Amino acid sequence: MKSSDWFMLIVLSLLWGGSFYFNEIALRELPVLSVVAARVVIAAVVLWSVALASGYEVPSDIKAWRWFLVMGVLNNVIPFSLIVFGQTTITAGLASILNATTPLFIVLVVALFIRTEKVGGLKVAGLVIGFVGVAIMLGPEALNSNNSLVVGQLAILLAALSYALAGIYGRRFHTAGIAPVVAAAGQVTMSAVVLLPAAMMIDGPGHLAAASGNAWLAVTGLAVLATAVAYILYFSILSSAGSVNLMLVTFLMPVTALLLGTYLLDEPVRLLEIAGMVIIAIALVVIDGRLFLKKTNTSNEA
Repeated sequence: MKSSDWFMLIVLSLLWGGSFYFNEIALRELPVLSVVAARVVIAAVVLWSVALASGYEVPSDIKAWRWFLVMGVLNNVIPFSLIVFGQTTITAGLASILNATTPLFIVLVVALFIRTEKVGGLKVAGLVIGFVGVAIMLGPEALNSNNSLVVGQLAILLAALSYALAGIYGRRFHTAGIAPVVAAAGQVTMSAVVLLPAAMMIDGPGHLAAASGNAWLAVTGLAVLATAVAYILYFSILSSAGSVNLMLVTFLMPVTALLLGTYLLDEPVRLLEIAGMVIIAIALVVIDGRLFLKKTNTSNEA
């Protein structure tokens, strides 16, 4: 990758890692759906502003908006809600580590349902190693179905699965020639259409009206930095360096969230979390495969 790609990748990891910190701050005053709904509404306004200013038009094709709805549910409504819910019982650092399992679920979904793509031995090995790391982090508490910590962790894992499904479903936007920024704005808009009424019915408007400046700053950070700006960087890296290189963000994101959680939120870090993060990182290296490819090439040259 070029130096500019690495720079964007590091910034993206800071933004996405920071989203877990912003969630913790917002949850001190706001319920789950209010946080998520405010995030997508503000992000939709920002993304459409960027898209229209860049010369793009709002799609008029009904099929495109159906795609935006499905993508919005898979990539925003479900995972955003589950992550924020999960963070009501677990720390930001642990949530970010579990969220880094998204590539593992992508491999699993491709192996089970995408017959046109082959999943090699390295990816299967990485999948097994990764889920061993997850099992270690869940710990013996997983045997206790009433443990709220386990419920929170499972919510994050389900969010990672939803992200994986969204990553596979979202390929159609490129095939259909829909610009990345328009796809991002469209899916966030449909997420807002789903989440805003739900938040108003379940939470009511009172929480948002009574929220302090700190809570609104956290929600704005989620919307503008961790959603709108992050999506722009995401698609820029995807276009410049490809999806394989983009996956490297999953190595960096938990580090950011752990540091923010530890030093700004005074969250404890369990030894099991560190062990799980290391094992998941090893799994992602195995799934990526390039390290092994380089060794093979070196051996052949010798």
